[in-house]
Amino acid sequence: MIRVRTIHAAKTWKGDPADHITLDREDRYRRRAVLTGAGGLTFLLDQPSAVHLHHGDGLELENGKIVEVLAEAEELVEIEADNTAHLVRIAWHLGNRHLPTQLAGAVLRIRRDHVIEDMVAKLGGRLTPVSAPFDPEGGAYGHGQTHGHDHGHHHHGHSHD
Repeated sequence: MIRVRTIHAAKTWKGDPADHITLDREDRYRRRAVLTGAGGLTFLLDQPSAVHLHHGDGLELENGKIVEVLAEAEELVEIEADNTAHLVRIAWHLGNRHLPTQLAGAVLRIRRDHVIEDMVAKLGGRLTPVSAPFDPEGGAYGHGQTHGHDHGHHHHGHSHD
């Protein structure tokens, strides 16, 4: 089976793709998988560790052909605020809850969640439901993933011997 040789970040590869594959956020976080594009091209992704594929990435196969990765549209909500400081405050509350959040210019995007939406509204954020690809920030713990990371806080005191 033909394998993926190189993963090119979105907007760094040229030419027309030989095929494309549409994946949701979880399916775009993979180490090893047999994938089939919309046009029927089947290939093997086999990486040393899990990678997070982004909307627009190009998977270069061993034969030089490119398969474009498309992010499946998901039910999201866009959050706007009065100003940058206000948006940062809302982003802090989302991050404090370990919610995958996409920074999209002057708006934040999160998955639909009525409890979180109520919290954001109470913080003064303006919410607009959208159906769009979801590519949250990787953050300090990984590539858009918030589960399975070590979130221990290690405090090392200074000893004065």
